[in-house]
Amino acid sequence: MGIGKATALLEDLIEKAGGCAVVDGGFATQLERHGASINDPLWSALCLIKDPDLIKRVHLEYLEAGADILVTSSYQATIPGFVARGLSLEDGELLLEKSVKLAVEARDKFWDAMDRVLGHSYNRALVAASIGSYGAYLADGSEYSGYYGSDVTLDKLKDFHRRRLQVLVEAGPDMLAFETIPNKLEAQACIDLLEEEDIQIPSWICFSSVDGENAPSGESFKECLDIINKSSKVNAVGINCAPPHFVDSLIRKFRELTEKPIVVYPNSGEVWDGRAKRWLPSKCFDDDKFELFATRWRDSGAKLIGGCCRTTPSTIRAISKVLKGRS
Repeated sequence: MGIGKATALLEDLIEKAGGCAVVDGGFATQLERHGASINDPLWSALCLIKDPDLIKRVHLEYLEAGADILVTSSYQATIPGFVARGLSLEDGELLLEKSVKLAVEARDKFWDAMDRVLGHSYNRALVAASIGSYGAYLADGSEYSGYYGSDVTLDKLKDFHRRRLQVLVEAGPDMLAFETIPNKLEAQACIDLLEEEDIQIPSWICFSSVDGENAPSGESFKECLDIINKSSKVNAVGINCAPPHFVDSLIRKFRELTEKPIVVYPNSGEVWDGRAKRWLPSKCFDDDKFELFATRWRDSGAKLIGGCCRTTPSTIRAISKVLKGRS
């Protein structure tokens, strides 16, 4: 695809969407709403094994709600994670591949149907293969602390991510989404891999933030974005799974630090207790608030906006409606 083409793919979508494209919302949340049990180290990736049709159904629900980008169900899907569950290496790779295929099938099915509808306002969605952080695989909450321990080196992180990256890219997504990255070291590992594997499709890197100021590791976003700005393989950068009340000031901060398009898809504001594995009640954003804030985030400079944990298709419908003026 080449660098220019990769950047153009994302920029074209943003333009078609009227200057701000819509990313889908919480995946596991919606699976649970349909009765899936995912209290498991594999989390939503468990459904790749047990109920692939449900994954496709959730993708379709987000497309109908107006998502311009579908993020695959591979966030928690890692080869070591599958192997730890007793699957073979090959089976683990097939499941990763499946996460992309299910999203592509959902997108194509939806788009074929829309092609026959006159005057619809949907865009042909892009499929972004999700690559969760090393902390997500550990399932101990460290994607929100940024502390991986002194034995986790750059090379170890690259080794951890490399095969999954290769398998996901081979499965044919439109782009890659590195998600909930908690520190500069892992951002560097992602960038190095994009270079070493000569990845030709666009990608974004999204950080989490627990204080609304810095990366979870305590490193400044300036340090993190300085290395991202040097890479032509990273086409957008932003924040995911942080509380929504942090987002506006982080967009403004990122705008001062980078020329790249900014992507934000916060959670609903509920707090995940990584040890107890449950959601703690907190000041939660409802869909009306997302509607209100999505326009504010766009006006502050975000080019891609969606939702993360505990947001649903109705959240995305609300965002899509205000950003695209859809009835």
